[in-house]
Amino acid sequence: MNPDRPSGKDYVGSDALYADVQHTMRLCAEMNTGWHTEAEVREYLRQITGGEIPDTVRVFAPLHINYGPGVSFGDDCFLNFGCTLLAIGGITIGDGAFVGPHCVLATEYHPEDPATRHSLLTKPIAIGRNAWLGANVTVLAGVTIGENAIVAAGSVVTKDVPPDTVVAGTPARIIREIHKG
Repeated sequence: MNPDRPSGKDYVGSDALYADVQHTMRLCAEMNTGWHTEAEVREYLRQITGGEIPDTVRVFAPLHINYGPGVSFGDDCFLNFGCTLLAIGGITIGDGAFVGPHCVLATEYHPEDPATRHSLLTKPIAIGRNAWLGANVTVLAGVTIGENAIVAAGSVVTKDVPPDTVVAGTPARIIREIHKG
């Protein structure tokens, strides 16, 4: 995440957050319109996040982000078509991570109590080094996906995923350990 900006949760509901969200959505709309080279997409991501984007990052647009300063991309990571990052709580995508098409990473949620449900709560998401999220995976607020873990397509991840495991289902559960070598 951009160290020069407060995390979104530090100013949820503020005019500054609203301005950042509008700025991010405008840049995403521009990035998602027409065809752009990988270098042009990375330049949009630099503007969206306000931070460094390694030249090895690959993103297939469209990509939807609501709060750019909340997202950081590691070396050699890849995001496929149609991903949505609700990033006010902060999202870290580790080196070599793969994020399949139409994945949703949602750091934001609402209280259960109807009296306070219109307020916004956040918790960060971390996708570990070399983790792989299959198509249509949803990762909820506060979840860490461990290094080398695989999340099967269509899963909803509500709890941390240990390193070197395969998880699947709704909610995602450990299926087995990763087979190595």
